Amino acid sequence: MSIHTVSPRFVGRATELGALGRALARARAGSASTVLVGGEAGVGKTRLIKEFAERIGDVRELVGHCLELGTDGLPFAPFTAVLRRLVRDLGQDGVAALVPGGSTRGLARLLPDFGEPEGDGAEARARLFEQVLGLLENLAEQQPVLMVIEDAHWADRSTRDLLSFLVRYQRTDVPLLIVVTYRTDELHRTHPLRPLLAELGRVDWVTRLELGRLTRREVVAQAASILEHEPSPVIIDEIYARSEGNPLFVEALLSEGGGDELPESLRDLLLASVERLPEETQDLMRVASAGGQRIEHELLLAVTGLDDGALSRSLRPAVAGNVLVVDGEGYAFRHALIREALHDDLLPGEHARLHTRFAEALERDLAILPAPRGAIELAHHWHAAHDATWALVSAWRAAAAARKSTAYDEQLRMLSRVLELWDNVPDAAERIEADRIGVLHSAAAVAFNAGEYDRGISLTTAALEEIDRVADPVRTARLLRLRGLLRYDMSRKGHLEDLQEAATLVPADPPTNLRAQIAETLARMCNTRDRWPDKIRNAEEAVAIARAVGDRATEANALTTLAWGRFNFGDVEGGLPRFAEAREIAVADKAYGALMRHAISLSDALEGAGWHEEAVKVAERGIADAEEYGLARTSGTFLAINLAEPLVSLGRWDEALEVIERALDLAPPPIYRASLEGFVGDIALWRGDLERAQAMYAAQNSVLKRTIYRDQHMLPSAAREIELLTAGGRLEEAAEAALRALREQDLAASPRYSWPVLVGSALLGGQVLEEARAQARWMRAEGVLQEAERLTFNAIAGPADDLDAWDAAAQAWSGLRQPYREARALVGAARAAHAGGARKEAAERVARARELAGRVGARPLLEELDSFARRARLAVGEEPEPQAPQLGLTARELEVLRHLTDGKSNREIGGELFISVKTVSVHVSNILAKLGVASRGEAAATAHRLGLFESAG
Repeated sequence: MSIHTVSPRFVGRATELGALGRALARARAGSASTVLVGGEAGVGKTRLIKEFAERIGDVRELVGHCLELGTDGLPFAPFTAVLRRLVRDLGQDGVAALVPGGSTRGLARLLPDFGEPEGDGAEARARLFEQVLGLLENLAEQQPVLMVIEDAHWADRSTRDLLSFLVRYQRTDVPLLIVVTYRTDELHRTHPLRPLLAELGRVDWVTRLELGRLTRREVVAQAASILEHEPSPVIIDEIYARSEGNPLFVEALLSEGGGDELPESLRDLLLASVERLPEETQDLMRVASAGGQRIEHELLLAVTGLDDGALSRSLRPAVAGNVLVVDGEGYAFRHALIREALHDDLLPGEHARLHTRFAEALERDLAILPAPRGAIELAHHWHAAHDATWALVSAWRAAAAARKSTAYDEQLRMLSRVLELWDNVPDAAERIEADRIGVLHSAAAVAFNAGEYDRGISLTTAALEEIDRVADPVRTARLLRLRGLLRYDMSRKGHLEDLQEAATLVPADPPTNLRAQIAETLARMCNTRDRWPDKIRNAEEAVAIARAVGDRATEANALTTLAWGRFNFGDVEGGLPRFAEAREIAVADKAYGALMRHAISLSDALEGAGWHEEAVKVAERGIADAEEYGLARTSGTFLAINLAEPLVSLGRWDEALEVIERALDLAPPPIYRASLEGFVGDIALWRGDLERAQAMYAAQNSVLKRTIYRDQHMLPSAAREIELLTAGGRLEEAAEAALRALREQDLAASPRYSWPVLVGSALLGGQVLEEARAQARWMRAEGVLQEAERLTFNAIAGPADDLDAWDAAAQAWSGLRQPYREARALVGAARAAHAGGARKEAAERVARARELAGRVGARPLLEELDSFARRARLAVGEEPEPQAPQLGLTARELEVLRHLTDGKSNREIGGELFISVKTVSVHVSNILAKLGVASRGEAAATAHRLGLFESAG
């Protein structure tokens, strides 16, 4: 018989402890660090983390467990536990001082102690995520933090989403180590944790750690520690053979007498530890097993009907026997496998009765459990008790609780349960005060928030099939607007028809919020040339009605749409006041969504007009607004596209790549990623990395071919394909791609994106050029950017010696400050000059083009120029030296040094330059190496001594 139930000595695991130690060291040194610890049940994951935590000294440990509820987890359970622990340690004021912005109302979604959450808008969930991460980072600035999330195999989607956010977005300059444990034997092929583990495994700072079984020697050491003597070889052989090195099973086998009449199954082995307890304690363990892995003392009192003293006496043998452990204000089974074995051993009638007792106890006093856990567990117990009526009612209430926590997946699951049970509860509508159509509508709205667009379309369609459109036009209009939004975001056909029908069902007089919202949404979706008058008309209507009813957010959105709709690329300044008014209203009303739409629309409009520097400033301001609101790491990702594009245009390619790297680190949605990868591919191609350019195009194309996207995605992709194939010498394929684009795309509808397709096609000559000429004849050119494209096309399509045409194109690109496009036009000008016998003029243009190409690192263009100059025997003078950077520093490194000299941290520099802290760290390392100094202070002193920034304002 064993003397200890658990080995006092921690056996083996030196390699794993070393890996965790190195991860913590990286975090302390200012590098983001996360460890994913996997292993089968009973292999010792929790013991490993406990032993590690005891050895790391001045580190604040925060532990949260994912809680199983049937086949699902409890939303945000581990993070609620972490937050509760911090409130216990620091007090509410102490926690508030660490939350970015100082407001804890967002955290009330996890812990009601903080009061009532603020606003429900679409950004509420993202802001909650940012607040949790900001809290952890600020905490880590005071003291290194180890946050452990246990049992991630039970994590619900909301928990997985927040965990993913924390791991991917964590700063690299604070000592925060995140450790996640999960059971590998639970991860079947379709388990939802599998894709998350794969996704996180690709993040640079994430380490996967697989905990294996103990060796025979380690089992001997474990057994000797438990028994306080080394068992005989016969017993060890039996123990090792039966346990296969699983530490939990070794303990259980030794507790059964070390090899004599061992239980036949694992289930029997685990139940044996319970069967040694007094009968009344065994009964209590069976009751507790229905409550989950962790159960509060007060809830057990309510369920059992025992007084406090009797309950404690009955539980004490279970704690002493290491079946239960004390866990805060309640208890937890020492291992989940013990609870699972007990719960699985319940008879069908016993199972239903126990869950009914838990449900009735919670109905009497839901406050026994903290919100929203109480409502969600109540729904679980009624469902497990097979009581259709109360399962439906409690699921409806649980959905409301989940909504308050922004646990959209759980909310959708609860509403789906209501729908599943609807036909089994005759008076369902009376009990929840909502009809089936209302539940379908609510579920569809939640699906929209959760990004489950296909599901949302199915739900709205089901509701529309049931509703009486004549008797209930307003609800019908709401459903049609929602389905229109869902279809629009999925690039599905029918979105305009849905909105148009909705508009016919809600009159403009009297003015209503709904009519304003429908008109605004409809205006936003009228994007083709033939629908532009509808866009303007609907936007004007939305502005007027929104003003009449005081809906400032809709007014701001409609003004942005109106400003965009009336925006003339030839009269940029004339359109700016409308955009300014939209921003002013959005800021005053704190309408964050409208503010972001303004930044996205205005920066895009300015880029399309060729106002690249101004587009950069607007995008940067939008990112700053997102940071101020607490959403820099989420909404800022989309604006990264609108920041990277003008940086590419301006030839600031390294800056663009840094912005893109930062955005891609945040795992943006596929279509955003495709746009960013498109820019990476462009730069790679222009710098001579054809293989990378092809890989980026393939990645982008894999996204675009899945569904129908708009011209702003499809036409740039077509232009890239033509340019890639041409650069690779695959001219026949390039011609086929060009003809396909010319014949299948409605180029006249989107001149901004169509001109590059025409330019790339014209370069191929022959039939392709003829068809491109036919298209260009009807193509308008609005604004200086499209005019530069038109001039370039005309130069390509014109006589080979038309120097004036090529000079006009080069001058247009120079005025736009686009060095690469200017250099390409100068190549054409040089060829035209040479063809006309103007050798001096040709040489001048080659020299200027070489200077521009060298500035951006366009190696293929430099090679083309050198080849042409040699063949034409042009005297272009000495090869121009590249602009010598000061002290060997690049332009970006000089920017970083300037901020470093001002005493800014890596995080502050990253915020100023819109690049990741990791990228700043690389720049700082390069600066120190190039200056030959050992510290930031020495680097700043060197900059001051040399007067590098004396002229700076």
